Amino acid sequence: MVFLHVAINVTDLERAAAFYEGVLGLTPIERSLKFAGRWYQVGSAQIHLIQAEKVVDSRQDERWGRNPHFALGVSDLAGLEQRLTAAQIPFQRSASGRAAIFVADPDGNLIEFGQLS
Repeated sequence: MVFLHVAINVTDLERAAAFYEGVLGLTPIERSLKFAGRWYQVGSAQIHLIQAEKVVDSRQDERWGRNPHFALGVSDLAGLEQRLTAAQIPFQRSASGRAAIFVADPDGNLIEFGQLS
């Protein structure tokens, strides 16, 4: 079994792209589907942003790590924290004490970022 992609619903594709591309630094890849969306290659898997009329904010529990989320490994967690702070995007450090943070995209979809060794 191989992980292929995660599909994320967003209400404003351009606003979401500004976050995923501008803040996180992802580069969009080609897609041939007719509905509104944007795809990103992340390692051997992909993130699919799909335009939706409404999205349920994932931040239900005050500890974001206990809510639905997907996780990505990064080589410079401190650098990502600096970019998020500069963009005034709140994040939470992992309550477990490990080198990881949780951040919400503009629609409240949660992403965990863990420091790669």
